[in-house]
Amino acid sequence: MIEPSDDGLAAAFAACRPGALGEMTGMRVGTDEATIAAAFAAHRPDGIEVAYRAYGAGLYALACHLLHDANDAQDCVHDALLRAWQRPDAYRPERGALRPFLMACVRNEALTRLRHAARHTRIEKRVAHDDHRSYEFEIGDPVARGRLRNALASLPDEQLAALSLAYFGNLSHTEIASRLGVPLGTIKSRLSLGLRKLAVLLPQPETTAS
Repeated sequence: MIEPSDDGLAAAFAACRPGALGEMTGMRVGTDEATIAAAFAAHRPDGIEVAYRAYGAGLYALACHLLHDANDAQDCVHDALLRAWQRPDAYRPERGALRPFLMACVRNEALTRLRHAARHTRIEKRVAHDDHRSYEFEIGDPVARGRLRNALASLPDEQLAALSLAYFGNLSHTEIASRLGVPLGTIKSRLSLGLRKLAVLLPQPETTAS
């Protein structure tokens, strides 16, 4: 299979950004649906580019409707279209029109992303509300224990989950990222934000000079 050129794909994807849709020109294959479908099914580099230009607005709108996030929607359309173009026999013109096929691909990709996001959220909630509790009650001072409980409860679930795994679970940043299924940089950011908030909520006791 001939891979699409980086410049060609970049131009097509840029043309489909919000605000630029409808300014699509310079297609290298015919713009009628049958020609677009034939080029896409043949895995021609200009076939994926022209398909993106022709149907990108509708694909992006569908992804936005399902994901409620512009950046995620753009990635969703990009990944779904490229995967469909690369997979042998994924699309054949005799099976139906290209546009509804691509809409189904984007919908499936968006739903997969939503399922993954929901799974990650469930993991974070479970870690956030379970892992720290046994350690919290090792604090003998009931006042300090209450302050810690309140401070931890005020953290977002994603920050509490990361802190719980780091300090109560004794996991490395890389291990936390693997367990929660999020990028390492995101874990570092969550830990930093969580620690800053705890520093404000749990000020160090003043010491008196001897």
